[in-house]
Amino acid sequence: MSFPEGRWHYRRSLASRVALLTTMAVGASIALMALGAFMVMRMQLQSSLDESLLNRATKAVESTTLSEVTVRGAPSWMLGAADVRVIFITAEGGVSADNVPSFQLGKPELAVVTGESASSIRTLADADGARYRVATVPAGSGRALVLAQPLESQERTLRKLGTVMLVSGGLGILAAALSGWAVATNGLRPVRRLTRSVEQNARTEDLRPLPVGGDDEIARLATAFNDMLGALAASRDRQRRLVADASHELRTPLTSLRTNLDLLAQADAGDGLPAEARTELLDDVRGQIEELTTLVGDLVMLAREEQPEASISTLDLAEVTERAVTRVRRRAAGVDLDVRLEPWPAQGDATGLERAITNLLDNAAKWSPTGGTITVRLASGVLTVDDQGPGISEADQPHVFERFWRSDESRSMPGSGLGLAIVKQVVDLHGGRVVVSAAPGGGTRMSLSIPGLHAPA
Repeated sequence: MSFPEGRWHYRRSLASRVALLTTMAVGASIALMALGAFMVMRMQLQSSLDESLLNRATKAVESTTLSEVTVRGAPSWMLGAADVRVIFITAEGGVSADNVPSFQLGKPELAVVTGESASSIRTLADADGARYRVATVPAGSGRALVLAQPLESQERTLRKLGTVMLVSGGLGILAAALSGWAVATNGLRPVRRLTRSVEQNARTEDLRPLPVGGDDEIARLATAFNDMLGALAASRDRQRRLVADASHELRTPLTSLRTNLDLLAQADAGDGLPAEARTELLDDVRGQIEELTTLVGDLVMLAREEQPEASISTLDLAEVTERAVTRVRRRAAGVDLDVRLEPWPAQGDATGLERAITNLLDNAAKWSPTGGTITVRLASGVLTVDDQGPGISEADQPHVFERFWRSDESRSMPGSGLGLAIVKQVVDLHGGRVVVSAAPGGGTRMSLSIPGLHAPA
């Protein structure tokens, strides 16, 4: 499987991505904390050193002994300040100092000598690269005292601190990586179990529900999989039942058709059949072919579990019913149809609805006696079809919309037992309902309803 550019991380497992993100987050936090601690420590050391130098310089200028000793060239260690260089400067640029470093004093120090500044403190480097913290305070008229302390000790401390923080941070990131991997591995264990169960179901085509424990997101995902497996199992059961029932129903007309054709072939091989018998046999073959054609069409209709989107349109249920009535009147001349229809705008498949209503009317015509009346009414979106037949017993009413179901009384009559099943499927696809009950005047009432676009004016 190829991944779009910029989606390289999808090549990694979910556990590794969680561990990596955890490590990056913890590593960034440790780095920021270490940097912040280092900067605070550096600023604290610098502030302490500056305060110490200024205090020592201020106290030193109050003693005349320091200036005399410095002028005479006594080393600073004699005054207990071995780590400090003591320098006196004047406005004329004179310098009296003990072991003066090779850095260059400048304007900040001269500003203190001339009284323009109360004090100054800054960092200077000598010719060898050694860095000094230089503090300058006034030392009388036209003079200033400069104390310079090397920063080597402070920098060494900061280097050690940086090393300790770097090592500690590295160990912390390693611990975060291991912890992140452990958390990701343990946290995704239910996902791996669910994955193995789904893969097992896919491999064995076993559609039994998955075990569900708890009420977290994984449990919800497992429940969703179970719902999907249930729908898939129901669809497969419907397919198997349809194939089994279809093979059973197709066997009868095919066997009869083959028998009649064999009889014709045998008759043609011998003396032949009388014209009247031959005509009767051919009519029987033609009727069986028509029955087989109808059965195949019904099977194709039932095999479609959803309507194509292109066939959905706005329609008037009254017009669809009128077209179905016209078709049934042509082929059921022995019965009368009493029709009264009110407009009912709806949205759906006009062809499918016309087929369903035609099946209702054909069923009513089949059971109505010659000269009987079929009453058709459409009011408030409910289409009722009443026949004058013997009616359907209460025990059989729950089964009339099942595929290939036929009552004991109808087994000797033409039909495949798919007409009313098609009615129910079409109505269900339109979000409606169809029910069977006893007609007020005797016989059977079929009531069909689908949602309308709006109430009629």
